[in-house]
Amino acid sequence: MQEQTIVEMKHICKSFFGVKALDDVSFDLSRGEVMALLGENGAGKSTLVKIISGVYTRDSGELKLLGKKIEQNLSPKKAQELGVTIIHQELNMCPYLTVAQNIFLGRELCRGKLLDNQEMRKRTREVLDMLQIDIDPDTLVGDLQVSRQQMVEIAKAVQTQSKILIMDEPTSALTNKEIDQLFDIIRQLKEKGVGIIYISHRLEELHDIVDRVTIMRDGRFIKSCNFKDITMDEIIKNMVGREIKEQFPRIETPKGRELFAVRHLKSGRMVRDVSFEAYEGEILGIAGLMGAGRTETTRAIFGADRKDSGVIELDGNEITIRCPSDAIKQGVVLVPEDRKKDGLCTKLSIRDNLSLANLDILCSKAGVINRQKEADMLDRAVKTLSIKLSGGNRNAASLSGGNQQKLVVAKWLSRDSRVVIFDEPTRGIDVAAKVEIYNLMNDLKRSGKGVIFVSSELPEILGIADRIIIMCDGRITGALMAKDATQEQILYFATRFINKKAEATGVENG
Repeated sequence: MQEQTIVEMKHICKSFFGVKALDDVSFDLSRGEVMALLGENGAGKSTLVKIISGVYTRDSGELKLLGKKIEQNLSPKKAQELGVTIIHQELNMCPYLTVAQNIFLGRELCRGKLLDNQEMRKRTREVLDMLQIDIDPDTLVGDLQVSRQQMVEIAKAVQTQSKILIMDEPTSALTNKEIDQLFDIIRQLKEKGVGIIYISHRLEELHDIVDRVTIMRDGRFIKSCNFKDITMDEIIKNMVGREIKEQFPRIETPKGRELFAVRHLKSGRMVRDVSFEAYEGEILGIAGLMGAGRTETTRAIFGADRKDSGVIELDGNEITIRCPSDAIKQGVVLVPEDRKKDGLCTKLSIRDNLSLANLDILCSKAGVINRQKEADMLDRAVKTLSIKLSGGNRNAASLSGGNQQKLVVAKWLSRDSRVVIFDEPTRGIDVAAKVEIYNLMNDLKRSGKGVIFVSSELPEILGIADRIIIMCDGRITGALMAKDATQEQILYFATRFINKKAEATGVENG
């Protein structure tokens, strides 16, 4: 008879530089079970699963995998050989290798002394077909959207025939259709006896797939129970240690004058003719499906991508933005969608990341950084955003995903910017941290700043925005007042050009 408990952890402790990341934590996972591992950013979830996958060594405690007692010499390679696979929140793909090469990386098939590329492509196609993922095995991973890269990571885990699969925020970059596809894959894996540890801050999706929940807070075990025996409010209260009374804290302020405007903006293939205005005293939301051109619009405004044509106005006057430094000087800043790639230098310290965007206000005329100003800026950022860190000199990579996001926001809030653009600001962060971001946006709105934010979460954009513009196929297809809008109306405008194309194709084919 097979052992049903495939992960067993007792009294696990782990510290970094004297700070306890895990304090006497116990955890277990059964065969064919989906266990949701929940907690705020910095609760210790990632540290726990990195111990299971051999990335970190525990300081003390017992670990058993598949009934085998694990000594302290567990490495990522040994964990993989035992059947442990982890899909990290920040994807670890090689962009200049093909899909097939990524899937077999480190486990290449050979014919004699030569790589058997034909067999690897064949097996990659088989696993992609089984999972109903329509991707060519010869495509370079770097040419795929983040959501498609996520599906390749999942295909790789399936191909390795994992027995213990760890998914860290697997749906954060997926469309609704891809999320449904992922859940179908998870159900297939459950039937095959794979045990799945599922980390997610999107609590609304848990009821579709989860069997049990384990909740952590501040590095400690709080509660474990069947999902059906706990309410969502109880989960949130156990995660944050207090009751979150209002998930979307909207404030009402008088709508002021027009502060910022974009006229007939065009950039590449994804921004075709975008015009909108943003006013003092409002939060402007930008909705749309993935690939609608929302991120590309924010990048073109900020000067990160080349603008083909169009006018940008601030306080009624045209401003010139050719590059991000121009935008920053004009008081227009962007919190980017991909914090790791575009928002942080993860190998630099937390202090340096905060300072880099603010050297003009931290340096003397001689170009010397005022260290006291720098220290005060860091202290304010930590207090304002409740950033959990053990010291400003630690690398930004040492922060949890949510605290990294807070750091990206903090560097722009440290200067008196006029317009702050947030692109998916709450992706991959917990419910309490989300409320903190919403409150910050409200503070900016109250102070008369221009606040624009892109979100793929319809409840979020309806709950926080005052006015919503919707994009499809690189154009704005609709505008709604949030208090009167519904998800169905947003989706209607978000698919407007797609539906028109489908109708035109049907007429032509008919």
